[in-house]
Amino acid sequence: MTSLGEPVPPTPREYHSRAPELYGFVAWTSASLSFVVYVLWALLPDEYIVWAGVKWYPNREWSLLIPAWSMIMVLLTYFTYMALTIYGTPAFDDISAVTDSRAQFPLEDDPSRSVYDQEAFFLSYASYTQNEGNTNLELYDAPIELVNCVLYADSPSSHVKSSMKTLSS
Repeated sequence: MTSLGEPVPPTPREYHSRAPELYGFVAWTSASLSFVVYVLWALLPDEYIVWAGVKWYPNREWSLLIPAWSMIMVLLTYFTYMALTIYGTPAFDDISAVTDSRAQFPLEDDPSRSVYDQEAFFLSYASYTQNEGNTNLELYDAPIELVNCVLYADSPSSHVKSSMKTLSS
């Protein structure tokens, strides 16, 4: 209903293909039929299978071997992907565990500054957070030294707290 109490006209129905519905039905039907044939082959005595007109069929041991081998292949696939992931992970002391070749840091105004001079360190990055009339601020990565100072400082002193306020404002 619209605000005036008039019924809303139906939206035009676009043409949608019913092929996915057909494909889903065929997949469901063929999977169900295959499972029923598999169970009958695995459980029925030979006389019933021959009576149904089947002259040749695989040995019954395959009814256990195929699912067992399939499960082993799935587990082996998981193991292989986990091993490749562990193999591709850099060591903890490798610099690529912290940054990569695409990292962008702002230009340092004083390259000789010490990382341990926390006040100067925080204030040097505070200028990049201020929007001085520029609506398009550049995106920079936070250097690992700054992250470590913020996260793992034993007891932040008052100048670090004031620098943090400057960074956040």
